[in-house]
Amino acid sequence: MRVRRLAAWTALPLAVTLGLVACGSGGGSGSGESDPNAAVRIEIAEPQHLVPTNTNETSGSQVLSALFSPLVDYDDANKAFEVAAESVTSSDNKVWTIKLKDGYTFHNGEKVVADNYIDAWNYGAYAPNGQNSSYFFEKIAGYEDLQGETPKAKTLTGLEKVDDLTFTVTLSEPYTEFKTMLGYTAFYPMPKAAFSAPGVLAEGYEQAPIGQGPFKMKGTWQHDAKVEVERYDAFPGEKPKVAGVVFRIYQQQTAAYADVLSDNLDVIKTIPTENLSTAETDLGDRFKQSPASTFQFLSFPTYQKEFSNPDVRKAISMAIDRDEITTAVFKDSQTPARAFVSPVVAGYRENTIGEAGQFDAGKAKSLYQAAGGPSEIQISYNGDGGHKDWVDATCNQLKANLGVNCVGSAEPKFADLLTKLKAKQPVGLFRMGWVMDYPSMENYLGPLYSTNGSSNYYGYSNPEFDKLLAEGSAAPNEEEAIKKYQQAEDLLAEDMPVIPLRFGQNNFGHSTKVTNVEMDLFDRIDLVKIEAVK
Repeated sequence: MRVRRLAAWTALPLAVTLGLVACGSGGGSGSGESDPNAAVRIEIAEPQHLVPTNTNETSGSQVLSALFSPLVDYDDANKAFEVAAESVTSSDNKVWTIKLKDGYTFHNGEKVVADNYIDAWNYGAYAPNGQNSSYFFEKIAGYEDLQGETPKAKTLTGLEKVDDLTFTVTLSEPYTEFKTMLGYTAFYPMPKAAFSAPGVLAEGYEQAPIGQGPFKMKGTWQHDAKVEVERYDAFPGEKPKVAGVVFRIYQQQTAAYADVLSDNLDVIKTIPTENLSTAETDLGDRFKQSPASTFQFLSFPTYQKEFSNPDVRKAISMAIDRDEITTAVFKDSQTPARAFVSPVVAGYRENTIGEAGQFDAGKAKSLYQAAGGPSEIQISYNGDGGHKDWVDATCNQLKANLGVNCVGSAEPKFADLLTKLKAKQPVGLFRMGWVMDYPSMENYLGPLYSTNGSSNYYGYSNPEFDKLLAEGSAAPNEEEAIKKYQQAEDLLAEDMPVIPLRFGQNNFGHSTKVTNVEMDLFDRIDLVKIEAVK
């Protein structure tokens, strides 16, 4: 993600048919005249972090998309084009030259220069800083020397300043999709003011991040309440059409939905599952659907003995009737998933998990018993994401089909669940959602399943998988890369560290006070296009 990555809400994933488009731009109840002096109110969950290199969930990334402008963004064909970068070029896919557009300034007035990217990336890559997105710098030369409790170095040898607006990035191995990666949040720059000393984050920076994007902070992060931003008039890119954005933090989606209906909230990014059947009636043309890149799955703590056997994991997958839950709970607004990558990326195949994706209660129970599966299963999920209904439905199926006791366990916030997982505290099976960081098959594989992946919370490690992933990254072209990535995905089907459940689409809504509300593949509202109406 802007951050796409871990999704707090049920984040009704992406439509398999790319013909699905937004249902019109919607309108307001007043004159329809745009009001550039008004702020809009958008629902999010409590972010885990607001430092670019530490933000790997969708609520934090939505906020950062207001405060920062990426080096590249993506067109309708998912091809990268320059935004804050003037050019990103390479003759060998190993040494890349990044030239910055002149005229960008941070919100404190500092001119954006090459050092701001180099300093931010070095900070993110340095292991003792414990940044969630450190993994994304792994391809840059010198990364290994920044790892461990006592690293050999503090800066990446692969980053070199040429002049104030130019720097080079030397990778350890060629990577054809490096330019595509640069749209991700971890690659945002940070100003000198973000650091109290070289490589040391200034106290309080995260509470009021300073970026170089279309909006600047208004006050500080009000935890569990709101993050407020206002238009940055010196921004050299496309100007927002609103004066500001209030990101209102909700613990329950149903409360956000009620606020949209009463015009006390302008945008809800995910319609609660219990309101899907009435949303079109409730909102009319203000109920929207658009393609997304979301992937919903159940994860195993593979480091725990009771879930260490792949046959136990496959049996649980076979005991879940994805089609029934998709219809009964999600009203067919999602699509059952039987693959580890989304249909939106090149290289997707429809059914890569084979028999483990086919519902068969009899086979599931026999396999489960033969593999010595546990008699009790816990499914942990974040209570602020609208997951209770489908988790309960899944538990009911596992009780009936495996003869086990199954309970759902809600953590108050997604950030709380991530914190427990990072500490490897026992949570049983746990719900996860992924929104792509950049449009590539590799992005559904590397961060989630490689040994050092930034979001590998299940402890999965397969050297052959890592090898195939590295070979794909170093392939000379996309076609050859996809062949390696597909082989790596086939290994996941053998090991089943997670259970693919659903792909879907964005299902969102807005009040009568806004128009031109669009949501992208990465679970973000377009903050430049949205308008307030009088």
